Amino acid sequence: MTQKKTLIIRIILFGGTAISLFFVPWILVKAWILPLPDTIQEQVEEALGHGFDGMIVYVDQAGKSPKHYTGGWKDRENKIPADPNSLFKIASISKLYTAVAATKLVKEQRLSFDKSLADYLPELIGRIENAEEITLRMMIQHRSGIPNFTDNPAYWENEQENGNNALDFALDLPASFKPNEGYEYSNTNYLLLRRIMDDVLGYSHNQYIKEEILIPLELKNTFFSINEVDLDDVMSGYYVGYEEDFKARDYGMLATAKDVGIFLRALNDGSVFDEGEKEIYPYEYNHGGLVVGYQSLAEYHKDIDAVVVQFINTTDFNGYEWNLSEITINRIVKIIRKNNGIQ
Repeated sequence: MTQKKTLIIRIILFGGTAISLFFVPWILVKAWILPLPDTIQEQVEEALGHGFDGMIVYVDQAGKSPKHYTGGWKDRENKIPADPNSLFKIASISKLYTAVAATKLVKEQRLSFDKSLADYLPELIGRIENAEEITLRMMIQHRSGIPNFTDNPAYWENEQENGNNALDFALDLPASFKPNEGYEYSNTNYLLLRRIMDDVLGYSHNQYIKEEILIPLELKNTFFSINEVDLDDVMSGYYVGYEEDFKARDYGMLATAKDVGIFLRALNDGSVFDEGEKEIYPYEYNHGGLVVGYQSLAEYHKDIDAVVVQFINTTDFNGYEWNLSEITINRIVKIIRKNNGIQ
């Protein structure tokens, strides 16, 4: 190969590399490659530098006293610092509580994971494709193929009002796939599961969760609606580009980081279950949550026997805030491992 051809190839390769690097989300690259701090508090402060308004981190490692780490604002407008005891909207982390409650109802033989959606809600035959073949187990595991109502653009035209009839935005649509032949996260699955639980119980599934999970675990700072709490106890929530504080919007369950951490440990060590329930539990043991103004991650790591709960009160569905949140909690776990001599 001549020197001239070699030079041309190098120029082309360099140009291609430069173009590809132009499209790399540098904020994520930076978050990954920064030297790992020595402490979790330093990592919290570093994460705030990515544009987050406020953070709460709860760490419960076996053999050590649980600790909180905070940074930024609980209330940006009034300059109130982040408070470890603030209530936070945990969004889809609530699916873990629903799955545990459903498991208890199955053990009580009031539900069956193997019965179909049509068995419990026959009025949905013809409105939800494959309703006769979709089982409760498939719904809990997001293997039903039922469309996600939050993926319907019409739902977001008036989210607060449409939340009252959210199921309408998943009806009469083609299935994403045949039952049990794929995976797609769908909030509609849990909307339907909760409706089925209400019907079977004859009262709200929230009351059942309170009696069977919250009270036994002494979770006194977990609630089902913004209407049950004092707004001053709730961490403010922000969306990038908007000044509005979204904490008054009702997005379901709220809890302190400590309460979520206690529940997650009980889920992972099995103490939330009665005899015979853990063996039939069909869902996950870690989870995240995302609504306008609030993103949360709750994880258990067996190798360090640690629960880590992370609350961040800044979101942007079109940006990289969720990715940055995941990077941050991963770095926190790395710090814990490092401090325990695990690389």
